[in-house]
Amino acid sequence: MSMAIMYLFNSKEPGVQSYIGNKVFSFPNIEVDFYLPQLVNMYIQMPDVAEVLHPYLVHRCRESVDFSLKCSWLLDAYSSDAALSSKKKSHGTKLKNLILSGELRPRESEPTRRISRPQVIIPSNVTNGNITSTSNTLVAPSPLKKTHHRSKSDASALHQGQQQKANAINGLNRVCLGDINSGRAFDNGCTCFDSCQGKVNDLRGKRIVCTCDAPRLAPELELIKTLINIGKTLATISTKEARTTRLISELSLLNLNLPARVWLPLNSHTPHHIVRIPPHAAAVLNSKDKAPYILYVEVVEVEDLATSPVVSKSMNTLRHTKSEENLAAAHSSYSHIEIDAESDCWSQDDDEISQQYVGVKKTVERDTISQLSQESTDSREPSLFAAGDIRRRLSESLHDPRPFTHDPEDPSAAALKEPWEEKERRIRECSPYGYLSSWRLLSVIVKCGDDLRQELLASQVLTMLQNIWSAERVPLWLHPYRILCLSDDSGLIEPILNTVSLHQIKKHCQLSLGEYFAKEFGPTNSEAFLTAQRNFVRSCAAYCLVSYLVQVKDRHNGNILLSGEGHLIHIDFGFILSTSPRNLGFETSPFKLTSEFVDVMGGPKSDMFEYFKILMLQGLVAARKHMDKILSLVEIMRLGSQLPCFKCGAATVQGLKNRFHMSMTEEQLQLLIDNLVESSIHSISTKLYDGFQYLTNGIL
Repeated sequence: MSMAIMYLFNSKEPGVQSYIGNKVFSFPNIEVDFYLPQLVNMYIQMPDVAEVLHPYLVHRCRESVDFSLKCSWLLDAYSSDAALSSKKKSHGTKLKNLILSGELRPRESEPTRRISRPQVIIPSNVTNGNITSTSNTLVAPSPLKKTHHRSKSDASALHQGQQQKANAINGLNRVCLGDINSGRAFDNGCTCFDSCQGKVNDLRGKRIVCTCDAPRLAPELELIKTLINIGKTLATISTKEARTTRLISELSLLNLNLPARVWLPLNSHTPHHIVRIPPHAAAVLNSKDKAPYILYVEVVEVEDLATSPVVSKSMNTLRHTKSEENLAAAHSSYSHIEIDAESDCWSQDDDEISQQYVGVKKTVERDTISQLSQESTDSREPSLFAAGDIRRRLSESLHDPRPFTHDPEDPSAAALKEPWEEKERRIRECSPYGYLSSWRLLSVIVKCGDDLRQELLASQVLTMLQNIWSAERVPLWLHPYRILCLSDDSGLIEPILNTVSLHQIKKHCQLSLGEYFAKEFGPTNSEAFLTAQRNFVRSCAAYCLVSYLVQVKDRHNGNILLSGEGHLIHIDFGFILSTSPRNLGFETSPFKLTSEFVDVMGGPKSDMFEYFKILMLQGLVAARKHMDKILSLVEIMRLGSQLPCFKCGAATVQGLKNRFHMSMTEEQLQLLIDNLVESSIHSISTKLYDGFQYLTNGIL
């Protein structure tokens, strides 16, 4: 796939482009998806490439609702730069509108695995997937002919046809999709998938499709829109405590619309539906101007995002609510609902809830669980909860009586410092859906007002380098985290679990890094300490190489984490390649390597410090072998880009290429590494920048 990307970008021969466009169909989806930002940017900026990529993108959009959304978000994000340079509607905007119109629905007669693509004449100089030469005689594929009828758009489908009948049957007098106060904000009204579940085995691999023209993408779009609007609302609030209170209130209202056929797109590699978002577990993260926040999301695993049935509300978290019309009023009195878990006095409402729960649980055991998990759940499912236990769970799910105390100066500290396993156990015990064997807890950071396209590029480079070092058997360690750009000013970020920043270590523990290691992992000669030290050395060497090659700046102690196993992890790649904070170029050292880091390794004369430099040499030698793969990632994204990291134009890519030092021998590389390490340890600019961050932002 890396070769296909390079050929698509560099070749101007129509036949070669056509061949590569068809070849992409044969690659595993996961390999193609890694390069989706590059494919999208070429689609927008290179009309000839767009022509050969269009059939593949359309095919994948028909095949997967998750891919459709990710493709439309990237098209929106990268089309913003094209809009600045051209008054005409770009190819990307047209494809994005086509996707969001709902026209790219799966065809009922099409088998799930079948690949539809245009025919192309393969010339004699292309054999066995290898291109031996190019000429103008190669034949481009014929354009796709539309053989399907135009479907109703996501925006209008709820107003027409069978959806209106469904609304009439259910007694709904207005459209609820997107209305958070309705309790059905993420419900598209479709029942086709639910009615087909018993016939899955008889369909013999054919795709189950919606026949009522209900919106296919709109529920997930409404969820993401709601999350982004929450972030924008929080940014208008000045105090941290007020932000936290407002976040809990907003999530409580959102929660009334779950479960639904929506999911976290960052974690869609494991299909799931969201059933609940615990409001008190969320937290607003530290930020001067914006208000990013972290969510913990309860999900149940399913077979398919678009066709698996939605888990029913096993227990109505607002038991006094009789109808959907009362949801908004119930939310306003949310904090005043009291449930006595010890009371044995049951009202008629209690009996109805108990009967509903018993019936739903039997249905779930018979239908849903068998689809959510291939393993037998008979021995894993607990016995039916007693009435008091149900009431206790309801009360805990509403009030979460065991929240961590929020630090007024750092509301996110309590949420982030709790070990993941403990948080998962605590939330599951309080969850009405925790009894399901397919229950899982996921987390995500929502960012508004930040362009994450640069972060996405850095994440791709880190992933590429980690794959290179693994293939070359170099024991360097990186932790790339997933980034999803929703637009040019918003996105989702995967949190790194069980970590603490170096700033928090210095602030709360008031220890040096070496002292903290001894406190956490034991004596310096213990097995636990030596394992953590080795992890530290391997990860520190890896991130030093990344920082040098990609010129990562803004390396203060708030952007460097330490994991529970001793790994050093860098985050926030907002300043890479040719950019620096305020464009001052303040950090002049090749990478951040302080004397504290060296002390953890055992000092400048230790064997582990020598091992650190050997790893850096091995990592650079291995990366040089695959330099073209890394350069192509960056060069394609430079095309038509207005990102700050490309402000120097072609010189940015040339500078990256120069830092691989292709003309040096291995002995010369060793001297280079020694010089880079020494200059970084004794860098005055690193000390000055840390001091600057302490004076301006209080970061130790």
